[in-house]
Amino acid sequence: MTITPFLSSQAFSPETVQTMSNVLLRACDRIGLVDRTDAAAQLVAEKIIFLAQTGVLEPEALLKRTLEEFNVRD
Repeated sequence: MTITPFLSSQAFSPETVQTMSNVLLRACDRIGLVDRTDAAAQLVAEKIIFLAQTGVLEPEALLKRTLEEFNVRD
């Protein structure tokens, strides 16, 4: 699953898009979202994009912050 469909003309480097896509997959797995076309998966993608826009770009930090937003803890 790629985050590209959720970007809607927002500019990120190819490396950042790849990082966000990987985090999206990992976050959906951790949250238990099987249907990646579900509206909940879109909410996860939007949160990842928002966090990346604010400068959270390191993969583990991005995953941790995303999961925290959905009250998923280690």
